[in-house]
Amino acid sequence: MSSTSGDGGGNDGGRDRDAEGRARNARPRDGLGRPLPYGTDGVERQPEGVVRAPEDTVAEAQALLAAGKPFHAHEVFEDAWKSGPDGERALWRGLAQLAVGLTHAARGNVTGGARLLRRGAGAVEEWSARSGVPRPYGLAPAELAVWARALADVVERGEAAVDAREWAPRLRGGS
Repeated sequence: MSSTSGDGGGNDGGRDRDAEGRARNARPRDGLGRPLPYGTDGVERQPEGVVRAPEDTVAEAQALLAAGKPFHAHEVFEDAWKSGPDGERALWRGLAQLAVGLTHAARGNVTGGARLLRRGAGAVEEWSARSGVPRPYGLAPAELAVWARALADVVERGEAAVDAREWAPRLRGGS
């Protein structure tokens, strides 16, 4: 991705732009996707708009979740949501909501984290029931929903800070 320096120069207010001139934030980010100051070493960003096979999406997202990078996993799911077949978009959107819910929980956003975790849980369960596919691409929607609701409860009770790596779900189930 090419960008302006983001230093406020130019007639567009210094907004970062990609090669096609679209606004794209080029600031480095931490493992939870929070922007860092320009010039700071951040976590490598996920490329946008990548079309992957569903199995590759699941594998890449799982690796990112296990590494404590749910924001980045959400971007992988978002690519599948935007590029996948219409009949699967609700599944991938629900998985993206689970990942971003974990992101918000790990950032300390109680309300947003719990809400997105519950919304994602409902979405993956609903898609699985409606589609008649109980384990799409080896995913475990029922187990993911249980995980998400349990984490939402923990977040709302404020029992402890949420560590994204420790709370990373196993997308294909199991412990």
